[in-house]
Amino acid sequence: MERASAPTFYDRVYELVRQVPAGRVITYGHVALLLGAPAAARAVGYALHNLPAASDVPWWRVINVRGAISLKGRGSEADLQRILLEREGVPFDESGRCDLATFRWDPADT
Repeated sequence: MERASAPTFYDRVYELVRQVPAGRVITYGHVALLLGAPAAARAVGYALHNLPAASDVPWWRVINVRGAISLKGRGSEADLQRILLEREGVPFDESGRCDLATFRWDPADT
């Protein structure tokens, strides 16, 4: 009998991010913390950057700890992330930040 392999860190990131509801956000660091790897915020970013093209993972709902989009220098990708979040009702202030106190998602709150 063949044993199923354990999910990779990337698989675990994708599964958690799929749970973030529309209109809410989570930070890279919070994803890492929830996965038991509190120092792996950057690895969460790498996982999302390496998503397959037709993925169902709502990558745009993951932002940085300041409540801002972290795709600096990526032009249209950063614009797309903000557009997708605004369509879901997540507003940004004049400095490009959303209010994490209002829009941060925590699975413990559900």
